Order: sequence, then C-alpha cells, then structure tokens
Amino acid sequence: MSTASAAAARPATAPSLTGVFVRLKLSLLRNGLRQSTGRTLAYVASIVVGLLFAAAVVLGLTALRGNAHAGALTVLLTGILTVGWAVMPLFFPGSDETLDPTRLVMLPLRPRPLIVSLLVASLVGIGPVVTLMLVAGAVIAVADGAVAAVVGVVAAVLVLLVCVALARAIATASVRLLTSRRGRDLAVLGGLFIALGGQGVNLAAQRLGRPDGLSVLEPLGEVLRWVPPASALGAVDDAGHGAYGRALAGLALTALALALLLWWWQRTLTALMTSPDCSTLQALEKDGARRSGTGEGGLARLLPDGRTGTVMLRSLRYAWRDPKSKMAWATALGVGLLLPIATSAQGNGSMYTAFWASALLGSMMYNQFGQDTSAFWMVASTLATARDAYQELRARALTLALVAVPYVTLVVVGAAALIGPWSDFAEVYGLSLAVLGALLATGAMSSALFPYSIPSEGNKNVAPGQGAIAWFSLFGGVLVAAVLCSPLLGLTIWLHVAGLHHLLWVLLPAGALYGLGIAEAGLRVAAPRVAARLPEILGAVSKG
Repeated sequence: MSTASAAAARPATAPSLTGVFVRLKLSLLRNGLRQSTGRTLAYVASIVVGLLFAAAVVLGLTALRGNAHAGALTVLLTGILTVGWAVMPLFFPGSDETLDPTRLVMLPLRPRPLIVSLLVASLVGIGPVVTLMLVAGAVIAVADGAVAAVVGVVAAVLVLLVCVALARAIATASVRLLTSRRGRDLAVLGGLFIALGGQGVNLAAQRLGRPDGLSVLEPLGEVLRWVPPASALGAVDDAGHGAYGRALAGLALTALALALLLWWWQRTLTALMTSPDCSTLQALEKDGARRSGTGEGGLARLLPDGRTGTVMLRSLRYAWRDPKSKMAWATALGVGLLLPIATSAQGNGSMYTAFWASALLGSMMYNQFGQDTSAFWMVASTLATARDAYQELRARALTLALVAVPYVTLVVVGAAALIGPWSDFAEVYGLSLAVLGALLATGAMSSALFPYSIPSEGNKNVAPGQGAIAWFSLFGGVLVAAVLCSPLLGLTIWLHVAGLHHLLWVLLPAGALYGLGIAEAGLRVAAPRVAARLPEILGAVSKG
C-alpha cells in the first residue's frame, strides 16, 4: 500500500472539543457586539468599570499587607465572590447563552469531555478576569514568604475554577426553571435582591471604616477559613505563618469541593441531556386538575361576590403573574421594610421612616389602567356608567388595602420595636393610615386624568413621549396627598406644641377614619371622570 493510500485510510483526527467551545464563546461575544453600537459601547463600558473596580480593590488589599486582620478580610471577600457566582445564573439567566446546555442535547457529546470544554470556555470573559484580579489581590495581602506565594498561585487557580464550576453546575441543575415563566420572574426579582444586598454591604462598609473595624471579622473569618473555596485563601495565610499542615488541609478542602462540583455537574448534565422534559406535562396535569374542580378555590372563596371580587382576583393575579407588576410589588414591599431597618442599624433612625411603607404602596394606585397594558380594552368594555367605574376603582383600591394595611401595621410595629419609642406608635400608625388613604384617593384621580402607557416588553415603565405625563401624575398626586393630610398633620403639631401628649392616642382612630373617608371621597370623585374620559384613557394606555 502506498504512503498516500495509507494516509487516506487512517481516520481524520477530530478537532479539540475545548478549542471548538472557546472559539464558539468568542464568536458569540463578537456577533453579539455587532448587533448595535449601543451594545458595543455598553460592553466596553462594563469592561472598563469592572477593571477599574478590580484595580481599586487590589490596591486596597495591597495596602492592607501586613495587617493582623487581613486574613479574615480575604476569606470574607472570597466567600462573597463565591456567593455572587452562585446566584449569577439564577438572577441573570439570559446574560450568557452558553449557560444553557439544552442547546447541546442533539449533539453526540460525552459529558466528561463536555464539562471540561465548557469549564475552559467559561473562563473567557470579563467576569473571570475580574475575579482572578480580586483573588490575586487577596493573595498579595496575606502571602508572606516564598512558600506562601506558591500556595497563593495554586489557591488563586482553585478559587477561580470553583467559582466558575459552581455557576455552571447551578445553571445546569436549574436550567428548566430558568427557561420557564417562574425563572423569568426570578430574574426580574434579582434586581431587588441586589439592591437589598447593596444596602447591607453599605452598612458593613460603614462598620468596617471604624478604627477597630477589621477586628470584628475575626470570628467570621475563623469559620469561613474552613469553608471552600475561602479555605484556599486561609491556606495562603497559614503558609505565611509556617502552619503548613493547616495550609495543606485548606487547599485539599478546596480541591475536594472542585471535584465534587464537577461530579455533580456531570451527573446533572447527563440527566438533562438524556431524560425528557416533563415540566410541560406536569404543568398540564396540574392545570387539568384545577379545571376539573367546581369553581375557584383558595383565595377566590374569601373575596366578595360580584364585580368587586372578580376585579380583586384579577388584580392579585396580575401582581403574582405579570413580571413588571411583581417587580413593582416586590420593590415597594422590600424598600418599605428596608429603610427603617437601615436607619436603625446606622443609629440615626426615626419611627417616621415607617411612612415609606404607606407612601410606596399607596403610590401603586397611580396609573391603574396603564398597568393593564393592552388588556385594558376588555375592562373598558364593561365601564358603561359611573357606577361601573366606581366599582372598578373601589375593587382595585381594596386589593391594595388588602396588602397595604397589614404591611403598614407590621412596619410600624417593627419600627417601634427597633427604633422606638413605643409612645409614638399611635401617632405614627394613625398618620401612616391617613397617608395611605390620601394616596389611594389621589391615585384614583390621577388614573382618570393622567393615564399613560406601560410597554409590555423591555425594561421601560413609560412609553416614549409620555414621560412628562408620568412624572406630573406621580409628583402632582403626592403633593395633593400631602395637602389632603394637612388637617391631621396640623392636629398632631398642635397636640405636641400644647403639651397634650396624653391625647396623642386620638391620632390612631382619627387617622384610620380620615384615611378611609378621604379614600372613599377620592374614588367617588374619580369614578364619573373615568366614565366620561374612557376613550381618552383607552387611547393613552394603548400608545405603547
């Protein structure tokens, strides 16, 4: 056989799977940036901001070199990085298309080489680079001597691999959820959790800024230094102090965690690529079971009969199922509870911060018809008279009150317990209920006079060209609500100035009755205007 025929008889060498996936990742990045100039600029800006942030943190960690508490800080930083990588695929499932392994189901690929290729491809991007810079800064802060430097190099690589493997494994295990409606709702709520976490980081930074701030991290650091992958940074610190046995144990824990993550990732990937997706069938069976029953169940049985109960049930379903409505509710509830806690933790809190709970939930009464988006035309077809409009507005206000009144009660009680004094409870609670009632009244009027469209798609809450209407509706209504509450505010000031503190309890029933009365008056004044301006409202809502 000739040399040429022998070469032709040998099978062609398959290209490296890892190289293919790395080139695929680079192609996805390049093609994504080609879609628009704005996307390219945003990506470049994110790179610059990420690198600048990482460089600032590295400089700060380098300045802490030799500090007695630097080890505790570095293990805490590693723990925060790990948590960030763990939640990233849950809150931002659409940020990286390669996180979805279901796109590879039809390809003849074995799980073991596939996870190696995916792991290497995952190291391409700004996230791993920033993580590596932060870990390198942590190593510099605690590495003392040549042995610690060598251990630090190994630790940095292990920490980066554990973070990336953790994100990949969680994304694979939860991919069915992330591609469903519930997963998209979870992604929408991610911004709220980030905001709450950012406030927590802010409070922690203020605490650490004190002269003895880093010392408070020692108890937590002693625990985290044995939790991988933070144990790898603890190993660097131990190696610098000559505790080579503890250093070896810390590296071994992180290496074991990496091996377990890869094993779990391989098992979930195998199950995902070889088993059918039964989520749709299960959902269909559950839906069929609900349809086979007689009438509505659960909360529907507790709501009033007639139009009021129907509208309340519809509003509650919007709040639970519509991503934008759910985000608005979650933001109002989360921020209203966070502000009293944050001010209390800072030591300069006031019970009057509980007003935020009433203000944020009451402001959700604004632009009620725009919140229905394109479905409002079906509601509009049932608003033939002013009485129909009144019943519609009253039911929507009752839906808000169903959540707002217990929630405001909880926040005021919590503020009295955390901030105090309890003697201000009746005053603050009564004024909070009055503020809530005034916002329900002005929100109904604003919905009738200044409606605007909310786009169904994208992240915008106001359609183009209607921004001025939205701002005027909200701030004008809040200003009017403040004026409506002025009689009760005047009574409060008079009781304080006159020294009649023993009569401040009157503000609780007065505020409750005043809020109820002003809300009812606002609904009755707004209802005929809704009926008269129904074509204009429908046109304004439909512009998006």
